[in-house]
Amino acid sequence: MNLKTCTLGIELGSTRIKGVLLDENHKIAASGSFDWENRLENGIWTYPIEEVAAGMRACYKALADDYRAKFGEELTTVGAIGVSGMMHGYLAFDKDGNLLVPFRTWRNTITGEAAEKLTALFGFNIPQRWSVAHLYQAVLNKEEHLPRLDHITTVAGYLHEKLTGRRVLGIGEASGVFPIDSSTLDYDAAMLAKFTDLLAPLGFGWTPVSVLPSVLTAGENAGYLTEEGALFLDPTGTLRPGIPFCPPEGDAGTGMTATDSVRLYTGNVSAGTSDFAMVVVDHQPGVHREIDMVTTPDGLPVAMVHCNNCTSDINAWVGLFGEFAKRAGLEISKPALCDLLLLSALEGDADCGGVISYNYFSGEGITDVNEGRPVVVRQPDSAFNLPNFMRAHLLSALATLKIGLDILTNEEKLRIDKLFGHGGFFKTEVAGQKMLSAAAGVPVSVMKTAESGGPYGMALLAAYMLNRADGEGLADYLDNRVFADAETSTLMASHEDIEGFNVFLARYRKAFPVELAAIETVR
Repeated sequence: MNLKTCTLGIELGSTRIKGVLLDENHKIAASGSFDWENRLENGIWTYPIEEVAAGMRACYKALADDYRAKFGEELTTVGAIGVSGMMHGYLAFDKDGNLLVPFRTWRNTITGEAAEKLTALFGFNIPQRWSVAHLYQAVLNKEEHLPRLDHITTVAGYLHEKLTGRRVLGIGEASGVFPIDSSTLDYDAAMLAKFTDLLAPLGFGWTPVSVLPSVLTAGENAGYLTEEGALFLDPTGTLRPGIPFCPPEGDAGTGMTATDSVRLYTGNVSAGTSDFAMVVVDHQPGVHREIDMVTTPDGLPVAMVHCNNCTSDINAWVGLFGEFAKRAGLEISKPALCDLLLLSALEGDADCGGVISYNYFSGEGITDVNEGRPVVVRQPDSAFNLPNFMRAHLLSALATLKIGLDILTNEEKLRIDKLFGHGGFFKTEVAGQKMLSAAAGVPVSVMKTAESGGPYGMALLAAYMLNRADGEGLADYLDNRVFADAETSTLMASHEDIEGFNVFLARYRKAFPVELAAIETVR
């Protein structure tokens, strides 16, 4: 294999860091991963910064070992590399690169005051998880680290700088830090001026412009692997410096890329620990708290519905059933158990037989709760069986997403012809795909590469930078060179399934005081 034609993408997701190596035909040649989990410390969802670095190295080592086992040689170089990660959050550093406060991830819902005030100031929805909301909340809280602040970034931006020495973000990632103007392909100048004026009287010695990373678009060169960066990623010294990097992106942008959803009016849903739907639009809709405006990796505006909670509660129940199976003396692998349980949902009643689940492990912005309590509730005469129980959890994982999608389609009249799904929610064939189609009321397609998701999309962005012809846009590159012969399954939910989801959601909304009471009383 000619490594100079290969590209490497590594993405730091919420529960797994995964890397994929693509060959010259955009096929996965090797992969590796590292499992990790965020933790709640002093009321903050975080990962230790040391674990970010260690997990990145462990993931790369697993990938390099896989490559060696398959091809009988060391992984010494590649044609291009890209790093991506979960978007948003707050990583604040001083001028010497020291982390000033623990990494505050996207999962935190502690910036409500800042988000509300910035939304009013900008006339543009600023969600709680956005980096600018975290920064301004720190200002409102008068946090002691602010006078020493030199710059902020995301986890992808942090690792990209470690590897290349450059403090930049891809435009899709940057759009979750501060609002983007798609006409200039940079931070929105008018909003930036308003924020600068807001902070000026406080005399911090820094400005928003000075602390934000620079913005690059897909296809641009974002630096090269330094000697220090090569050793940071591969302490064995096998990986050689000098490899070009594409701009670091967020999991929204890599999801769009991995599903060929960067062209106008296309949409996709990424579903894992969190879930979010993204539709590429030709104009900015009205201001809705439930709708974020981000961009594709090449800068087109994207309407996003982002939900903090998706599969965590499902995974917890799978773990419980796995423990039961083990105690019963049954040897069932986790993938087989997942398939067994999730496919049973297809046998359930369309409305889950009256069973309701709230999957909130953490707060949820769309429904205005700052904490989560997983809850299952039913009436005494509900049809309580395994298929309805599992179906309720699958629909619960999509309920807040549907609330946002209904705003896009019913209120804003945005057209969605088809959605592409990717992420762990779709790992079991048909089950998640059918439930998403029932939620959105449109066909849902899943590509064979869907499970690879973000790292695959990141490696494709690296390939685009490496191989694109003059004037060749990202959408054309993906359509013509990557996905022309992609293996894809498309499924449309039945009318009964769609109506069943609507009934479930009506019950979900009506019974929501149960979730609020659980948050208030279960402590």
